[in-house]
Amino acid sequence: MPLKTGLATAVVAAVVAALVTAATLLVIWRAAPGIVDAPMAALDEKRVVEIVHNYLTQNPEILVEMTTELDKRQQAEQAQQQEKVISENADAIFRSPLAYTAGNPDGDVTVVEFFDYNCGFCRRALPDVVKLVENDDKVKVVFKELPIFGDDSEGAAKLALAAGKQGKYFEVHQKLFSEPGKANKEKGLKIAQELGLDIPQLEKDMEDPSVQKALDEAKELAQKLGLQGTPLYLIGDRTIPGAPDDLYDQLVAKVTEIREKGCKATC
Repeated sequence: MPLKTGLATAVVAAVVAALVTAATLLVIWRAAPGIVDAPMAALDEKRVVEIVHNYLTQNPEILVEMTTELDKRQQAEQAQQQEKVISENADAIFRSPLAYTAGNPDGDVTVVEFFDYNCGFCRRALPDVVKLVENDDKVKVVFKELPIFGDDSEGAAKLALAAGKQGKYFEVHQKLFSEPGKANKEKGLKIAQELGLDIPQLEKDMEDPSVQKALDEAKELAQKLGLQGTPLYLIGDRTIPGAPDDLYDQLVAKVTEIREKGCKATC
């Protein structure tokens, strides 16, 4: 679920449009004087718009080049910022006592997943995460509950965290994704009963302050990382946003990269 607002997108579009107009006019004036048949001082707004329109129509690849370059710079800046955040918050991200894990608790590489139980992409990604845990006995996976889809998601997240107190976090985690229907407290209670959990104790543990603290910690980390939707995977200080079709292959590749080269920042 994207967290960017329409306002932010509109601001970016406006800035790009302004830059396109100014830069293009300068290029035209210097490099293609034949198109401009009036002194610069004599150009009114209507004429400027006409010139820019004509030039961009004749050379549309300029917009593609500008957009590509802007994307590259934004991605580089975001990656640099995320590396800084990961380094400054490494303990909370990789070693928080509030988060539950799967795989090898002493693994040499840690994969962190930010997710929501009602996120379709997170559901699609589950088999790849499970496959990684099953195929690599040196990987530790840390789960960050980020219920961005409302009360139902929050109820499911609290129940899963409470189930962890009875040693059944990963079992409940998988079933909340794999069983049909919206993930919420009611679905979680049914799953918990099937797994033989102590239901009265489970409901009591859902209200334990540590559960809410875990959710608050994950939310704060997500905000610092500039997370724009779920899922997000951190493999050391490398990232995979979303659930690409080749997620498993990307996870394996980045785990291998961290093993061979280590983290650029603290992780």
